[in-house]
Amino acid sequence: MRNALHRLKYYGDMALGEVLARPLIQMVLDFKWPVDLIVPVPIGLARRAQRGYNQAALLAWPLALSCGMEYQSKALLKVRDVRTQVGLTIAQRYENVAGAYQAQAHLVKGKSVLVVDDVTTSGATMQACSAALLAASSSRVYGVTLARAGAPAGQG
Repeated sequence: MRNALHRLKYYGDMALGEVLARPLIQMVLDFKWPVDLIVPVPIGLARRAQRGYNQAALLAWPLALSCGMEYQSKALLKVRDVRTQVGLTIAQRYENVAGAYQAQAHLVKGKSVLVVDDVTTSGATMQACSAALLAASSSRVYGVTLARAGAPAGQG
């Protein structure tokens, strides 16, 4: 899984998005969550320019198509760049992403939203995205990630 995610995230193997989304598709269908809208965790403009794509969107788009749910890549925006979470403690991760995301109320108000990301370690990014969506009056927020990384060094 680690190699596949690195190929998707760092080496431009975008075709892996659809393949890696398959377990998420089955999971979401099995859970039968009342989801109105699927959104990827956004990445900053600099990272997007560097990479050329958002790896979370490459998972979220096939998930939405396969589950027959609305997809909206602009419902959640990254409003400030943050430093990479790699190497940060759990507390630093939460502080790093606090207030980094903003939801578009006209797209999420009253909707049950599923947020999709590739990997979670501490849950800080998902929590920050969820807080932004709830602040914009989403009715409910669910989150899925393809993988879970171990806790940062010294935090386990």
